[in-house]
Amino acid sequence: MVTTQHTVTLYGLSTCIHCRHAIEFLEQSGVNFDRIYVDQLEGEERAEILSIVKSYNPRISFPTIVVDDGKYVIVGFQPNEIREALEL
Repeated sequence: MVTTQHTVTLYGLSTCIHCRHAIEFLEQSGVNFDRIYVDQLEGEERAEILSIVKSYNPRISFPTIVVDDGKYVIVGFQPNEIREALEL
């Protein structure tokens, strides 16, 4: 497995099958990433995270995968785009 030197944050929903596929893909590829389940947040924290997601993805759809602080933003489970962004 290849470990990349990128910072990766996945914003998703705990009930989303596309999010689950993206998480499995990242894990199987050996990528270290932060996972934030927006639907499990509450109050100000949830509002803050939704604002961050909206800044990267105005449609606020999931998963939203942010690589290297927004150098790449991948919306949905897009394996080819993930591979390209992370040089896998």
